[in-house]
Amino acid sequence: MNRLLGRSAPSSSAAPSGGGRSAAVGHLQEFVGSRVGVEAYVEPPNAQTPATVLLVATTGEWTRRRVPDERTGFDVARSLGVPVYNVRFTGYPQRMRDWNSAQRAQRKRG
Repeated sequence: MNRLLGRSAPSSSAAPSGGGRSAAVGHLQEFVGSRVGVEAYVEPPNAQTPATVLLVATTGEWTRRRVPDERTGFDVARSLGVPVYNVRFTGYPQRMRDWNSAQRAQRKRG
């Protein structure tokens, strides 16, 4: 997987560098290994952020990491052994929005 995140990118800011790359890989693997029903959503780059892979668990908990480009995002997700979708076509899962709302409400109470 390090090889996948290590591809050259049009902009050096799109790819994690050095120790960041192995940390990103470890984080994604840990997330998939410690949660149930994880799915990946590849997000295209925009003016503010590079391409990313978003992992969403059955509970709606999520994490996101930068990748050099969308193709690499799909490769990374496949190497993790999780279903992968293009967020342009599927949108974000409702369970993620519900989890975000619950987290905001909990912070207000807490």
